[in-house]
Amino acid sequence: MTGTLDRPPVREAAKERPRLLSTADFRLLGLAGVLAVLCVVGQLTRPDTFLTQDNLSTMLRLAAAIGVVSVGMTFVIIAGGIDLSVGSIVALSSVWMTTLATQSYGPFVMVLCALLVGLGCGLVNGVLVAYGRVVPFITTLAMMASARGLAERISARRTQVVTETGFTEFFRGASLGVPVLVWLLALVFAAGWIVLNRTTFGRRTFAIGGNAEAARLSGINVRLHGVLVYGFLGLCCGIAAVMVVARTTSGASTNGMFYELDAIAAVVIGGTALSGGRGSLVGTLLGVLIFTVLNSIFTQNNLDTDIQNIAKGAIIVGAVLLQYATSARRGRNAT
Repeated sequence: MTGTLDRPPVREAAKERPRLLSTADFRLLGLAGVLAVLCVVGQLTRPDTFLTQDNLSTMLRLAAAIGVVSVGMTFVIIAGGIDLSVGSIVALSSVWMTTLATQSYGPFVMVLCALLVGLGCGLVNGVLVAYGRVVPFITTLAMMASARGLAERISARRTQVVTETGFTEFFRGASLGVPVLVWLLALVFAAGWIVLNRTTFGRRTFAIGGNAEAARLSGINVRLHGVLVYGFLGLCCGIAAVMVVARTTSGASTNGMFYELDAIAAVVIGGTALSGGRGSLVGTLLGVLIFTVLNSIFTQNNLDTDIQNIAKGAIIVGAVLLQYATSARRGRNAT
């Protein structure tokens, strides 16, 4: 009976996406066009440094960690949730993996520790949201404060330098001319895309975000699925913590600052609906790259950070307004 009831909302979600395909393709082409225009602007304003190999490598390294977090955030938002604690989870994971006790066991234990801390925090968020019935905004806001506070407590608000040379040599290295951190982003993105678009888990994520009650009535375990989605985001935060520590060679309670804003902004820019049920990992990746290139343009032209933040805010508002306009037009067409 459960298997029979499981089909309608999943089929509805599968049918909905082909109808939105033209709109989604148009959005992705638009994002690619924006990215291309920004690259042209960067090259025109700083022709001597912008498109150099060093700057491109730097931009990709900077995009790697927030890109991994954004992959997990895409799942959560498509499922109808939100997470404000990702930056704090990254900080806590980075601090825990760089304590002297953890580093004494070698690089494998360091990485494992970061992944377990991130996963644990994500599962706590998921359990509180799904089974505790606490609003995601409140749950993750509490985690944001407590995880950051615990990171400060463990590190005594000091920067913990990585002394394990094996860790830094591997994660700061390159393979086939591409930084290892970029390969990690590619692997996480590829795995996330396959899960979201080619598995039952992904179809159920869309179905729950579109209509949680209908998904529940069809036999989907909505609560367990919510826990798993938040757990996946927490795992992504653990991976991002490894990448941040590798790039900065240190763990600190200030790591991951404003990651929640950057990740949500990239997801929204990429076309994922804040109301859930619709989204694209390709769009999210383009959103991450757009913000990374924009930051590089501002930095190389010595523009203040407040101007960067104003530009980010304007872009986010514009993306949300575009979402509302698209949804309204789709509703009129449906009627």
